[in-house]
Amino acid sequence: MAQKTAITIARGDGIGPAIMEATLKILEAAGAGLNIDEIEIGEAVYKRGVPSGIEDSSWESLDRTKVFLKAPITTPQGGGFKSLNVTVRKTLGLFANVRPCVSYHPFVETGHPNMDLVIIRENEEDLYGGIEYRQSQQVMASLKLISRPGTERIVRYAFEYARANGRQKVTCMSKDNIMKMADGLFHKVFDEIGQEYKDIEQDHMIIDIGTAKVAANPGMFDVVVLPNLYGDIVSDVAAEITGSVGLGGSSNIGADFGMFEAVHGSAPDIAGQGIANPSGLLLGSVMMLVHIGQGDVATKIHNAWKKTIEDGIHTGDIYREGMSKVKVGTDDFTSAVIERLGEVPETLSQENYSAGGKGITLPPLKTIPDEKKERVGVDIGLNFHGSPDALAAQVLPCLTENLELHIISNRGVKVWPDGNPQTFCTDNWRLRFMGKGGEPVKTSEVVELLSRLNRADMNFTNALMLHEFDGQPGFTKAQGE
Repeated sequence: MAQKTAITIARGDGIGPAIMEATLKILEAAGAGLNIDEIEIGEAVYKRGVPSGIEDSSWESLDRTKVFLKAPITTPQGGGFKSLNVTVRKTLGLFANVRPCVSYHPFVETGHPNMDLVIIRENEEDLYGGIEYRQSQQVMASLKLISRPGTERIVRYAFEYARANGRQKVTCMSKDNIMKMADGLFHKVFDEIGQEYKDIEQDHMIIDIGTAKVAANPGMFDVVVLPNLYGDIVSDVAAEITGSVGLGGSSNIGADFGMFEAVHGSAPDIAGQGIANPSGLLLGSVMMLVHIGQGDVATKIHNAWKKTIEDGIHTGDIYREGMSKVKVGTDDFTSAVIERLGEVPETLSQENYSAGGKGITLPPLKTIPDEKKERVGVDIGLNFHGSPDALAAQVLPCLTENLELHIISNRGVKVWPDGNPQTFCTDNWRLRFMGKGGEPVKTSEVVELLSRLNRADMNFTNALMLHEFDGQPGFTKAQGE
């Protein structure tokens, strides 16, 4: 065995310790060359008063090894706790989440015997930025962030992955018929980058029908690239219809770092019972071995795992009368895989990983010409109890010489002027002020408007400048505007 590779592991929460122990036993038996540094993350760390769920010393280990094999963790709900999964991905620049979704027919029950697709999910942006605000007693807001550089990286990664792995088609999914700016940018960049990959078939689908098609006819897809939230949902749908979400492994890839894990969560309801299926984390470790150049060991483990599945040795989540031979727990399944190291499947396809380098290298980001940016107005959020007309009556006397009240909206719907009295309104309102006659708006004019609103005892909550870029609005209209 060549020089050992340093990796960091974390046993996680719930069933995490059990499936990590199983995975490590198989890695050792297969001859993986690893120097393992173990850290503690998750629930126990949260309970020690560390709101991020990870200690500073753990970051030091990750920075040194740049390879992380992580069991599932539990993120406390509510309060000030952030998802550690999201924190690690964003902090370490793991922009690409790769989830192969393959059926193992006829040994694992599925309605889609020929399913073999890969979900490539943007991993850092979108609503998972976790930027949220309570705007009023009644209204919460989440900020969705889609950037051109972030989109370009994930889209190009998807095309490069397809090319490197002999995939023929890349499908993009978004909701740009509704979110015309954020999702519109994702679709636009996909089309732009796609022009450089004319050897690969490519198409776009609206996310709702796209998700339905993945569930009903996954064979029509090969590689699917999506923004963060949609990718999270679609990858779980795809993993589940393979036969079990418990069989899904995934990788999280950055420029010089890789994190590998199971798709599923920590499943605290079955923790300690010895029945958890370690397959998701084990297949995640197979992806890790390929990433660090130990493709021969990855091949040995993956083929032994497939042979175990073929032989009908199944944990309870995939056990099926008439097909499965014996129902086993975590330990016996682990032993069965180890016993089959060196064997290959007879019905399922055999794996053969190269012992190549450290994943896909992307070219530099495209250079985008600077655009002329000009402020043309401001959106101001206000808390107010009353009718749209009553609100307008209080605001209009506060106008400055160059700013006019363009519209008032509530929950994204125009309610003034000429609003529909049937529109349901909450206590949080958005007032759009524009420069008269399309004139540019100075910062001092916005400050003066806010000062006047304050003197009128108007309870404003935020102000967002409105700009045009090369003469094109950098903001959307309200519904009904």
